[in-house]
Amino acid sequence: MPLALLALAIGAFGIGTTEFVIMGLLPEVASDYGVSIPTAGFLVTGYALGVMFGAPLMTVLGTKVPRKRMLMLLMGLFIVGNLLSALAPAFSVMLIGRVVASLAHGAFFGIGSVVAADLVAPHKKAGAIAMMFTGLTVANVVGVPLGTLIGQSAGWRVTFAVVAALGVVGLAGVAKLVPDVPKPEGVRLRHELAAFKNAQVLLAMAMTVLGFGGVFAAITYIAPMMTHVAGFADGSVTWLLVLFGLGMVGGNLVGGKFADRALMPMLYISLGALAVVLALFTLTAHDKIASAVTVFLIGALGFATVPPLQKRVLDHAHGAPTLASAVNIGAFNLGNALSAWLGGVVIGAGFGYTAPNWVGAVLAAAALLLAVLSAALERREGALAAVAAGSTPAEQRTAAVHH
Repeated sequence: MPLALLALAIGAFGIGTTEFVIMGLLPEVASDYGVSIPTAGFLVTGYALGVMFGAPLMTVLGTKVPRKRMLMLLMGLFIVGNLLSALAPAFSVMLIGRVVASLAHGAFFGIGSVVAADLVAPHKKAGAIAMMFTGLTVANVVGVPLGTLIGQSAGWRVTFAVVAALGVVGLAGVAKLVPDVPKPEGVRLRHELAAFKNAQVLLAMAMTVLGFGGVFAAITYIAPMMTHVAGFADGSVTWLLVLFGLGMVGGNLVGGKFADRALMPMLYISLGALAVVLALFTLTAHDKIASAVTVFLIGALGFATVPPLQKRVLDHAHGAPTLASAVNIGAFNLGNALSAWLGGVVIGAGFGYTAPNWVGAVLAAAALLLAVLSAALERREGALAAVAAGSTPAEQRTAAVHH
């Protein structure tokens, strides 16, 4: 794998750290600014919304800019946002800093996915995308716990200053290691928008929303579930999240490796297993060891879907994949927000802290059904194209087997 992927992974590590570390520092931030915890929670919501809307906005603004330069500009925006958060004299200013940093998130991963895929041979594209996303998954294992520890011991402002420094390292890496590939000729905004007319692109994005939504339906409420149902101490939640992060790292790498060999079978297995594991979590949540294993599996199976889904969007938005790739990153955050809301609804309705697991299982199962539908449509389109090209029935059957 090219060294340029390391630069992209470092940037992804910083972005992943700043996205999730705030969750462990909300009490400290709320206390410093004299606001309630729910009010401080807007720092999480604001970031997620910034990713959703910032992904297409920043990508559209960057359509006339070479991809390497755009990645550098995005890392600059990320640095400014985190410095603003670190120095913010008032809560409203910190919220602005969070939104500014979030604007870089979706476009960086979207454009970075395209760059990563272009750096390697066609049969290694999903693996390259997975390598970049490794930075995001490792952030949950190392960056978030370490950032939380720094914030609790030296102050939360120090955490965001350190994250800004990570952004500087990522910016230097992109400048030094990522090749200055010229922007594809003849690609206009209308070509990027045309990708959304492709049913396969839309189906892949829907799978992203539902599949990753299944993961966060359970993980959003992991703290009360593990302390009130499994019987863990409050301090154990951090290490359970590290376990979840380790699962993400492993699942991401495995998903990238096997998606390059058999993309759709990889999606069938990961989404189907995710639905089963989430359903079983309603039972395993009552036992410490079983629940810990389940948390790891949810992270692994959930992130095993990321490289194949991102590659599928790139494959079907060929010619103008940048905007579709970035919007698919926003789809992850839409899934997070949707599932967190649905999980809260079932808990509020009195079904208990394990009820969000059923929500997650249903969402993952729905994503699996969409994957089956997507493959069926693709086979049908392939058969029609083969007939139009004049191939024989035997040749069509051979092509279907290889697909």
